[in-house]
Amino acid sequence: MWRREAGTVVRRAAALPEQAGAPFVISAGLRIPSVPTEWSPHSHPRHELVWVRGGTLTSRVEDRVFTVSEGHGLWMPAGVVHGGRATAGAEFHDAFFAPDRTPFAFEEPKAIAMTPLLESLLTHLSRSDLDAEARARAEAVVFDVLQPSDRQLALQLPGDPRIDAIAEALLDDPADDRSLEEWARALGISDRTVTRAFRHTTGLSFAQWRQVLRVHRALTLLSEGLDVTTVSEVLGYAQPSSFIAAFRRVMGTTPGAFFDTADGTPQDVRNPVSRVRNS
Repeated sequence: MWRREAGTVVRRAAALPEQAGAPFVISAGLRIPSVPTEWSPHSHPRHELVWVRGGTLTSRVEDRVFTVSEGHGLWMPAGVVHGGRATAGAEFHDAFFAPDRTPFAFEEPKAIAMTPLLESLLTHLSRSDLDAEARARAEAVVFDVLQPSDRQLALQLPGDPRIDAIAEALLDDPADDRSLEEWARALGISDRTVTRAFRHTTGLSFAQWRQVLRVHRALTLLSEGLDVTTVSEVLGYAQPSSFIAAFRRVMGTTPGAFFDTADGTPQDVRNPVSRVRNS
């Protein structure tokens, strides 16, 4: 997914909360990993909603990479194979939903708006001393307020053998600044082939795709406490101003404004990929 950080702990799967299973429709839990933590590809028999406080969560699902920061969560349908990583020290929250008793269905992974009300309800449902009536009331409100986020920050991977090597190399090192022409020469294909392949599979040009990928990585680095200057250097930008401009093109706001807002929602709530495509 990304280059693995030193000290990362790799786990096989996120364990379900102790109260998961009948008679609970929703079961919730919390953990705080002291080191960067990755979960190998796995699936759950229940729908899963994960969110973080004080960090970011990145998940790879087949040919897409999702990054969710504070104020947002990620819905993972039951049975969907996914892997993920959470930054060190982040509060990692998860909630599991019984598929046969959940009155709606998101059929694919989706970013969820983690409003204060939704977070409070799920925290309330993590208690083990609720009686059946109190739990049923809280669960009903969860189903009323759980909504997709206006910002779906998902990076589409090419899935094209002609250019997959480019995508995997940049996932490993987003600072790799080789040009489209240099990549074409290295792979023994034409510039036009690379250009068309990126447009056809991702909807973005090579330069736009790399820009979105770098912003995915920037969200993690910034949430870990790195300053803008350091992040711009790590991601291969010559000047912090260039990084800030790229971040604004993707997210609709500057890094400072993004992390200063209470819920991380920029004023321009269009899909970030659409924003880049139209810029």
